[in-house]
Amino acid sequence: MDGFRVLEVAQFTFVPAAGAILADWGADVIKVEHPVRGDTQRGFLRMGGFELNPDRHPLIEHPNRGKRSVGIDVSTSVGQQVLYELAATADVFLTNYLPHARQKNRFDVEHLRAANPGIIYARGSAYGDKGPERDVGGFDGTAFWTRSGVGHALSPEELGTPLSQGIPAFGDSVGGMNIAGGIAAALLHRERTGEALEVDVSLLSTAWWAAGASVTQGMDTGEAMRAVMPESTASQGNPFLGNYTTSDGGTINLCIVSPTGYIRDTFEHLGIGEAADDPRFCDVLPLMRNAAAAGTLIANAIGAKPFDYWRTHLKTMKGQWAPFQSLVDLGSDEQAIANDMIAVVEPADGGRPFKVVRGPVQFNHEPLETTRAPQAAEHTETVLLELGMDWDRIEELKEAGAIA
Repeated sequence: MDGFRVLEVAQFTFVPAAGAILADWGADVIKVEHPVRGDTQRGFLRMGGFELNPDRHPLIEHPNRGKRSVGIDVSTSVGQQVLYELAATADVFLTNYLPHARQKNRFDVEHLRAANPGIIYARGSAYGDKGPERDVGGFDGTAFWTRSGVGHALSPEELGTPLSQGIPAFGDSVGGMNIAGGIAAALLHRERTGEALEVDVSLLSTAWWAAGASVTQGMDTGEAMRAVMPESTASQGNPFLGNYTTSDGGTINLCIVSPTGYIRDTFEHLGIGEAADDPRFCDVLPLMRNAAAAGTLIANAIGAKPFDYWRTHLKTMKGQWAPFQSLVDLGSDEQAIANDMIAVVEPADGGRPFKVVRGPVQFNHEPLETTRAPQAAEHTETVLLELGMDWDRIEELKEAGAIA
């Protein structure tokens, strides 16, 4: 996307994550922030119960790496004029502000299209840009997790209370990828037809797409899928599908959805090769009928040895499995590293390098090269000089408080 410019007026993670993906893909992404306070998320001091270092801020680095930041007060007519001048040079306008704020500050679609008729206008919202709750805000904890049914589906009824969303900005990051894909399609459409589209993605629609098979089943049958309380055993009907506890408290997930062709190899890798000759387990149908008994054998076998033994020993097993890892474990996972899932940037505080997660799309097996997230309004003068503004006007705008 080298040569495309994205103008982003957005806060928090959902829509800025789309800007980060577009920057990963080569676009020049200009993030417009309030000239005094910047993105509200810069002030967040805690995330998931952990204290945050404001100089090494994951909620800023993750959705904003690779961008440039310009400080503009879009609530003023002078600031709005600067925004329109930037928009005239942009291919995409990206926002997550609510309709009333877009109208009040005059950067809704009609205002941007007056400055640039060919600009693609992309909105991220909690519940969509149509309907009675068009002007209702929300976060991924409300729209993606709670209202969508995802939190309900993942909360075992036996708990007696719903699970909270355990990963901050979870739906935001997934939704940002959806917006980036929609923008890419809109750019292709504009190239082929000359028509500039509006693009909409909501957190609610993101969750429903992510859970689409279960949602479809529920709409068809009226029955809601629900997680069950975990235990060290197989899922009902398939002993090769389940979480099993190791001798030191780790977990190995077997995920052999279709056991055909895997029965003997799996039992042999688990150290119970004789089970493959047992008429109860030797073929798929009897294995399914006797899943509970086979599950007990597997649980005892895996429970007899430690986690590290299994994660090494099972590497040659033909069937599908995975070690149950934490988010920290993944940072040293050799497969994740081999596939360039981590990018390294130099932090603003000059300290040790800061690791960020690359977007999930890779081109030609190339690693991602990016820069740290900008400090608030860090590139204001540089970007405005690129527009052709002279220093006298820049100073006037600063003195008026329209820019930082």
